[in-house]
Amino acid sequence: MDTKQKLETSLKEAMRSGDELRKRTIRLALAGIKMAEIDGGAQLDDTRQLAILQKEIKTREESIDAARNANRTDLIETGLAEINVLQEFMPLPMSNDEIKKLVMEAIAETNASKPADMGKVMKQVLPKVAGKAPNSVVSELVKAILNE
Repeated sequence: MDTKQKLETSLKEAMRSGDELRKRTIRLALAGIKMAEIDGGAQLDDTRQLAILQKEIKTREESIDAARNANRTDLIETGLAEINVLQEFMPLPMSNDEIKKLVMEAIAETNASKPADMGKVMKQVLPKVAGKAPNSVVSELVKAILNE
């Protein structure tokens, strides 16, 4: 069962149980996936669906930061609850050691040796970690290794 199907099943369960926060959060995630499918003209694979969920989580994290600056604890709590709902559908995150191993393999495959080669390495690694690690973490690891 792909991510979209899991979301649809959970939406039905949330509707039956009357869980408004869960229902609203899942609907927004499904809307993002459906919009991407319409824009692309085809069904999305699970990797792209997870990328959209990751984007939804990042959006909520940014909203939480803004709410903190405005001292809006109600918005912070809602954002955290929505993130928890979305993370249920994400695969287990990769450890830094696992990411580092993938980065080292990509560096060897692309013969990268300097920071200017970062794009080649990222192009190799990102599809392998989609949904399992934030791109920013991968980027920092690649930079650190190439700068050594």
